[in-house]
Formats: sequence, C-alpha cells, structure tokens
Amino acid sequence: MQTKEQAFEKLARSRFRMRFHLGEKDLQYIDEKGMEVIRSHAADFIAVKLAPAFPKNDGKQTPMRGHPVFIAQHACACCCRGCLEKWYHVPQGVELTADQQRRIVDFLMAWIDREIKERR
Repeated sequence: MQTKEQAFEKLARSRFRMRFHLGEKDLQYIDEKGMEVIRSHAADFIAVKLAPAFPKNDGKQTPMRGHPVFIAQHACACCCRGCLEKWYHVPQGVELTADQQRRIVDFLMAWIDREIKERR
C-alpha cells in the first residue's frame, strides 16, 4: 500500500492528472463553505458515485468541473472504478469498504489542501 506522498509523486508523472487545478471559483467556494463541508460533500460523492460495486455510468459519473471535489477526483485518479483499479489496484465489481471510502476522501482532501497552499 502506498502513502499519500508516493501517490502524489506517481500522479505528478501523468500529464493528464497534472493538468487539474482548482480555479478561483473553486477556491471561493471552499472559503464560503469551509473544509468540513467540502469533506462532507466528498464523502457523499464517493459513497454514491464510486463506492457501489457497479456505479451508475461508471467512467462518466464524475464531471470535469463544477465542484472542487470533482477536480480533486480527476487529479487523484479517484474519478471512476477503472481509474481506481489502474492507479491503486482496487478491484472493480466489489463495493468499497467504509475504510476505503474514508481513505479516498482523506486523499482528495489532502490534494485540495495542497492546491490551496500552492495558490495562496
């Protein structure tokens, strides 16, 4: 199992993953809502759109923009079950455990936190 830093290093070698960054509207949204609300949204998105063994519209369920968590999901390769399998060896067709969901949310929030620090 890799650490967050190891995962970030691996993602940094992907041109596709490195093109995702929070925009000014995303940063304003985070400022307005606060990180705990963003974490709550992330947990909800993961539970509904990623955790099921066979998510609805898998591979297309995460928009490319519109919420800071969506951007983080693409940047971190946590946007669909195919990416989870490719990048983190999480098998498709099996529901994510509560621990796996928590770890994904923690990883997304760490990416968001890094983005905020880099932008300010």
